[in-house]
Amino acid sequence: MHDSLFQDHRKWFVWALFAAAFIRLATLGAYPLTDNTEARYAEVAREMLISGDWITPHLHGIKFWSKPPLSIWMTAGTLSLFGFNEFAARLSPFLMSLLVAWLVYALALRQRDPDYALVSVVVLVSSVLFFVSSGAVMTDAALSLGTTLSMTAFWRALAGNRSSTRTWGYLFFIGLAIGLLAKGPVGVVLTFFPIFLWTLWKNRWGDLWSRIPWISGLLLTATLTLPWYLAAEARTPGFLDYFIIGEHWKRFVQPGWSGDLYGSAHSQPRGMIWLVWIIAAFPWSLLFLGSRIEDYVKHRRILSFFRKADDWTAYILLWAVAPMIFFTLAGNILWTYVLPGLPGFALLMAQGLFPGLRPNEREGSVSQSRAMVKSTAGLATPVIFAFLIILWSFVPVKNSQKYLLSQYLELRPNDASKLVYLYDRPYSAEFYSSGAAIRVTQPDRFESFRTDAAQDFFAVKREHLMDLGEKFKKNLVRLGSYDDFILLRETRGIKGPSLTLSYP
Repeated sequence: MHDSLFQDHRKWFVWALFAAAFIRLATLGAYPLTDNTEARYAEVAREMLISGDWITPHLHGIKFWSKPPLSIWMTAGTLSLFGFNEFAARLSPFLMSLLVAWLVYALALRQRDPDYALVSVVVLVSSVLFFVSSGAVMTDAALSLGTTLSMTAFWRALAGNRSSTRTWGYLFFIGLAIGLLAKGPVGVVLTFFPIFLWTLWKNRWGDLWSRIPWISGLLLTATLTLPWYLAAEARTPGFLDYFIIGEHWKRFVQPGWSGDLYGSAHSQPRGMIWLVWIIAAFPWSLLFLGSRIEDYVKHRRILSFFRKADDWTAYILLWAVAPMIFFTLAGNILWTYVLPGLPGFALLMAQGLFPGLRPNEREGSVSQSRAMVKSTAGLATPVIFAFLIILWSFVPVKNSQKYLLSQYLELRPNDASKLVYLYDRPYSAEFYSSGAAIRVTQPDRFESFRTDAAQDFFAVKREHLMDLGEKFKKNLVRLGSYDDFILLRETRGIKGPSLTLSYP
């Protein structure tokens, strides 16, 4: 089982694991929160912490029905401990991702041995999507934690000894509760879907009913989740209709769904999720597809795999592909939809990466050079990411207002000087200004700021500069460009001649 070729390259997997963990932790605060997703969820968490309303999340004071509050609760908690900054906002998804990695390691160790567990975790943490999402302010890390706990607990309940079955059975339902509080019913669907297919494939209906405490377990899930759902509906009537019907049905069956209150629909061709998976699971997706193609060309045994697959292999295969199957016909997708299947793919990939990690097989004719490629692939994602972070330190990141806010805070003469956005105020502007950035929807509203006593600053998109009145333009100084926005300052109080605004 422990082939010598794998032992020769074990150190590379250890290095890849430490590199991925260290680089991700070290870069949590190294770049700004980006619009729209990261800054939006960070701002929702900030407003929750400031308002003290832990039932209904809010975004610029308006109820935020888009997602349940688990990840927002956790982000608000880290913000309260470490302040309103990027590190604090990204810490909770990092910690949840560590728990996912630990669950995968423990499951692989229980199933096989330490080598299998090591390779499984390296494949997981160095996959592009998992690596990025482990430090991104989103709800997907919490969903992944819930589905991974449920899938792990289900297998342990069915494959373990009878004495531990009940404990793992209840952990299965706790995982469902985490999914419901992280993303909603989709967390339950992405858990039951592969389990149903596996039970049908392997005809394990008897174990399904005898080893899982369905009645008491469902009561446990309901006890953990229903109080918030009912309180949210009571506090803001209409929440359940929008969240259950809109977010979980219309979003996926109506391309370009126009009912989204908090973003925009992401219309994609049907089946695009499979191409998205190749990017999300890079670089391991390429190695996996290459090995499957080679296997078919040499042995033409792809179809025989489905007939001969043991219970474990069938389980992790269905775990890996369930999100793609489920979202194949979806009209609106994001690449994060692939995330719940990556732990299953990591276990599957590790099993096939070095044939010696599979029971009753030998490494055989695998060349040293090919083994080296497999061993060092885990370094690709963290190294590339670290390079991009270094590059971004010289080139300001787009889709964030951090640099504009920094300039405003540095130049404003006192706290009375306001920052005013015309038409559009990105979420990052709200977060980095602690909610102080003002948004106006009519250019003539700028006049009220021109006549007050303070020296104010204005952020306007390039295409909206011409909307400003001529009289107003003559009293502005252009300070710089930040992504699509130009920062302007009133000339009041500035010594020397005023500057007339120039246009591109």
